[in-house]
Amino acid sequence: MNANETVLSDYLNVFWQFSWPQWSVFSLISNIFLYLFSIGLYLFIDKTCRKSPLQEKDHPVSASDFYLSLFTVVCNSFVMLIGAFLWKNGWIELGNTQSVIKIGLEVIVLLLLMDLFMYFFHYAAHLPFVYKMIHGKHHEHVSTNYLSLFVLHPFETIGFGLMMLVLLLCYDFSVISISIYLFINLIWGTIGHLNREFFPAWSDKFFVGTTRFHNQHHLDETKNFGFYTSIWDRLFGTYK
Repeated sequence: MNANETVLSDYLNVFWQFSWPQWSVFSLISNIFLYLFSIGLYLFIDKTCRKSPLQEKDHPVSASDFYLSLFTVVCNSFVMLIGAFLWKNGWIELGNTQSVIKIGLEVIVLLLLMDLFMYFFHYAAHLPFVYKMIHGKHHEHVSTNYLSLFVLHPFETIGFGLMMLVLLLCYDFSVISISIYLFINLIWGTIGHLNREFFPAWSDKFFVGTTRFHNQHHLDETKNFGFYTSIWDRLFGTYK
């Protein structure tokens, strides 16, 4: 084990020794920080981006959406606690590779597999009875705002988290790869719910799930179920 791996192991050992009250506080504070970061990033891009709005107006921010977004933070914290439980009980093993190439490959695998899982999960959420009970609230935001990413039914939030935990149960991803993926996921979700196209015009040619790509889904709920890429929509005939 080299010096970097030793440092990483020592870092993980700190979390290993956390009590459950400490884990609860840590997971909640972490997710509050990510929530505020997402809102700040949205507002910063919205103020500085010179591109025209995709829709005439942003969806108005309501008190009910605000409270639901806070509950989404709580649900994300709960998923983190489930992950910690699985890790501390040996169900999830975390790799400690320092190889840039391996970390890069793991991040790509996480992005592609989670994109595939989320495609089917998202498609299922649009089945009439599921949509009415669970996913319809999110689609009240035909246009979007800085809370839209977090306006989700608790079942959706926990479902997304459980899909990732399934992947972590199947393979020992590096904690660095997982952290990078989660950061990309947050940024992508934030950008995907902007009311301005963030990506260059050529991005769509490389199957990138652009802002316009997801915005189109909010306008036409039968299309564009992917998240990071348009690969699966193109493959399964739901691309627009």
